[in-house]
Amino acid sequence: MTDQPQDENQLIAQRRQKLQQLRDAGNPFPNDFKREHEAASLQAEYAERDPNWFKENTVTVSVAGRMMAKRVMGKASFASLQDTTGRIQLFLQRDALGEADYAEFKTHDVGDILGASGSLFITQKGELSVRVDSLRLLTKSLRPLPEKFHGMTDQELRYRQRYVDLIVTQKSRETFIKRAATIDAMRRYLVDRDYLEIESPMMQSIPGGASAKPFVTHHNALDRDLYLRVAQELPIKRALVGGFDRVFELNRVFRNEGLSTRHNPEFTMMECNEAYVDYVDYMDMTEDMLRHIAQSVCGSACVEYQGETVDFAKPFERITMRDAVVAYNDDIDDATADDATKLAAWLKERALPAPEGQSLGELQLTAFEETVEDKLRQPTFITQHPIEVSPLSRRSDSNPELTDRFELFITGREIANGFSELNDAEDQAERFHDQVNRKDAGDEEAMYFDADYIRALEYGLPPNAGLGIGIDRLVMLLTDSASIRDVILFPHMRPE
Repeated sequence: MTDQPQDENQLIAQRRQKLQQLRDAGNPFPNDFKREHEAASLQAEYAERDPNWFKENTVTVSVAGRMMAKRVMGKASFASLQDTTGRIQLFLQRDALGEADYAEFKTHDVGDILGASGSLFITQKGELSVRVDSLRLLTKSLRPLPEKFHGMTDQELRYRQRYVDLIVTQKSRETFIKRAATIDAMRRYLVDRDYLEIESPMMQSIPGGASAKPFVTHHNALDRDLYLRVAQELPIKRALVGGFDRVFELNRVFRNEGLSTRHNPEFTMMECNEAYVDYVDYMDMTEDMLRHIAQSVCGSACVEYQGETVDFAKPFERITMRDAVVAYNDDIDDATADDATKLAAWLKERALPAPEGQSLGELQLTAFEETVEDKLRQPTFITQHPIEVSPLSRRSDSNPELTDRFELFITGREIANGFSELNDAEDQAERFHDQVNRKDAGDEEAMYFDADYIRALEYGLPPNAGLGIGIDRLVMLLTDSASIRDVILFPHMRPE
């Protein structure tokens, strides 16, 4: 650990010796201290009071937390105690604590967890403090925290040892508080609109609902391979077949992909479906939901992200994928965008992938991903995706080669994906067969043929729309976090 002093092992040895002395004296890990107050509530209620008020009013408190700083000055000392909500200062005097307890306090280390009781007052410097009359060591910290003024400067170490990062980095704590608030705001938004939250299997006999490579596990009792789910979509639509008209699930999904600032092999998705609405209705709902969440979590519909302002208050732009390719590339015209041969040549001129035999839709997708996606900074819906890359979406009535689908892009990355759902069992079966052919040809992300899902469709799936939102990328946006690892509490890491 480069952030620690070179004599860390010596410091650990000293702390272990202190712990042994505590063991010799009795139980070094007591569990009978009752905390009655937290730092933030005390600061909110008393920090601005006149110091003279405390001379006439005694406020007795009981606090507990981790000692983050310590300053010993002869017969009196100060310490900073940190709990979940914030910090409060302790003032300790030998005469108040007694000779033995004060001497014991001086042996405590930064990082130890303490319980303290006493009365509140304001110091001459104007800081709310606890005049301690009783102090107990609740947990001995055996490892020193990173240096006081530098925190954890090794980014990878912060991810590997998140427990230390949370102790010393206030921004990290705030990020995960905002993450929880984001999930809560989204759940409340849906529940308030009569959506039913369900739980679907994490392990599935057939992975489906997204084009992604799954993880494989083995069930010993059944002696069969199972797959960690790549999406929640198909179970949700089975619930709609069963008669629930508004359904959502907010939970983990797993995709066997690489690690990057945008990708983690397990991540959190919210997927929902509603009967008797279409993808345009769901664009409207998505826009309203994200505006509501930004306001709720950040206190404003305008969010600062990596030096640019994202404005959720304005209506989101809506443009088809094909039109976006033309609009964001000065050297491509309508004729090229609508002709597979010309578009393939255009891609090859730019050293972009254009394999032989690809359809116009597949080439348009490549052109979009390679030349447009990262330019979409403000919230933008990309609509009318080619049918070849949308195996679960309903065909457009105006053009059967396209689907009634949208993806929402913000700051150059996909945040949401939604569409009018395909509820034609025979059409879905044909598309599953096409996916199987793609898988046989080497596409590891192509879908499997799900016979049970086809059977469910044959009972009748009402017309509906579906939506998926990547929680981690949304939290990145709302917390101004550059990497997905900043917003996943315990991200996957390569071996040390």
